[in-house]
Amino acid sequence: MTTGVRRRMGVEERRQQLIGVALELFSHRSPDDVSIDEIAAAAGISRPLVYHYFPGKQSLYEAALRRAADELAGRFQEPHEGPLGARLLRVMGRYFDFVDDHGPGFSALMRGGPAVGSSTTNGMIDDVRQAAYEQILAHLGIDKPSARLGLIVRSWVSLAESTALLWLDGRRIPRAELELQLVHDFAALSAVSAAYDEEMAGILLRILVDEPADGPFGDLVGRLMSLAPTLAKVPAQRLR
Repeated sequence: MTTGVRRRMGVEERRQQLIGVALELFSHRSPDDVSIDEIAAAAGISRPLVYHYFPGKQSLYEAALRRAADELAGRFQEPHEGPLGARLLRVMGRYFDFVDDHGPGFSALMRGGPAVGSSTTNGMIDDVRQAAYEQILAHLGIDKPSARLGLIVRSWVSLAESTALLWLDGRRIPRAELELQLVHDFAALSAVSAAYDEEMAGILLRILVDEPADGPFGDLVGRLMSLAPTLAKVPAQRLR
């Protein structure tokens, strides 16, 4: 049986509660559309008390984004066991779980939201991208990447980000297809670079040797093989 007496929270506990409430509201609506009054009501406290813990909406917004950024960066963590293709597919699954659950908040984080252009928000975005970059390199077992490999990984992280943002605008493509396509994109970027660079060719071969035929990378090879007969006819048709 409840007594009706509200437990008094400590300063840090209350701050964390407000951050959680704000993040939940930002997950469903743009931060621009969420007022301090709504945050206070959802937390069960008065508007002036919110300002006691945060000087303004901007500081609360940035604190909520920091929590979201830390959580998003953690989605790239994955045990370094098993074929790389399956690992990347699990990473993309968790990444899109976050995007699906926190659509407006994800957009605000990656596009800057009310703090667009601010050094604080830009720093959070860079932290997420850097964490993803380092995690992928760790999966490849490489501490000091070459310029080509660094370009591939950073390009792929940016591609995942832009794909997720575009997907949120209507969700017109099945999510599972996009997750698999992004894993295929990583293989494709690596393959193109391998055609120009011996080191990248060695990395690609090392990746593929452990890939099962029924894995994501094997699936890509199968899809490309099915296109081979059609593609082989294209040059001949153009010469007629």
